Amino acid sequence: MAAGDDIEKRVAALEVRLGQVSAEVHAARDDAAAARHLAAARDRDIADLGVKVDANRSAINALGEQTRERFDAVDRRFDAVDRRFDALDRKVDDGFRRIDEEFRKVDDGFIEMRGKFDATAAGLDRIVTLLEERGDRR
Repeated sequence: MAAGDDIEKRVAALEVRLGQVSAEVHAARDDAAAARHLAAARDRDIADLGVKVDANRSAINALGEQTRERFDAVDRRFDAVDRRFDALDRKVDDGFRRIDEEFRKVDDGFIEMRGKFDATAAGLDRIVTLLEERGDRR
């Protein structure tokens, strides 16, 4: 019976070991299921992140386009203001040119009047001289 006892012990040990292996297999299956679940969740998170990145990229691109359009509009308005100022500059320059021409006419008129006043003064001096000479003769 020694050999029979030995087999029974060995079978009992195998049964214990088989129970342990079976528990380990169940634990490994549970771990694998949990890992698959975590991997699927990670894949969903990455997909969600990709959607969010794409949405942010689209929003940033739209903002850039909108900003460019607004700067283009501002540039057009500044161009219009520049044209208006150029037109005003031309009008002001033309006005000053005409004023300068009129002042030249006034200056020429004063020069002419000065000449006539000088001639009149010379004539009056001559009359005074003649009157004085006549008065001295009397």
